[in-house]
Amino acid sequence: MKFPWLSIFIRFVILVLLQVVIFKRIEFTTGIFAYTQFFVYPIWIMLMPIRIPKPLILIGAFIMGLVIDMFYDSLGVHAATLVFMAFIRDFILNLVEPEVGYDPNISFNLKKIGLLWYASYIGIFLLIHLFVYFSVEAFSFVYMEEILISTVMSLIFSSLLMIILILIFNPKY
Repeated sequence: MKFPWLSIFIRFVILVLLQVVIFKRIEFTTGIFAYTQFFVYPIWIMLMPIRIPKPLILIGAFIMGLVIDMFYDSLGVHAATLVFMAFIRDFILNLVEPEVGYDPNISFNLKKIGLLWYASYIGIFLLIHLFVYFSVEAFSFVYMEEILISTVMSLIFSSLLMIILILIFNPKY
């Protein structure tokens, strides 16, 4: 079984660079927007080919998480969250599986699967990712209000950003 390893690696590098060079630096300081953070790197795990072996996804998620952690000085929070998301990725894919199923011979093709499927997949995946991330980061449910606000605000902006990135890098729609 062949996978597009070069494009997977290039996507890895581009998403890490976007995350640490651009989106890490964006900060809002007023009101409810102060809880907003932009995360685009989880899209790397989301868009992996469907038939890629789970151990490879877990190892890739761990490596990407560690790289992001190095730039965020977050001591494994991103790695733990991304490995968890790689672990439950199949469950989320089954949850949003189209009636006709997935074509194992294609990657996530926007034209064939549709923007609505992408939006629901990104929404569910990112909701879980952000809730786990902010929970692990706070390491206490005493801060549940902040965790929920951060999750919702970051979900809104990050999911919109991910959909825009998918539309930009997949203009055949």
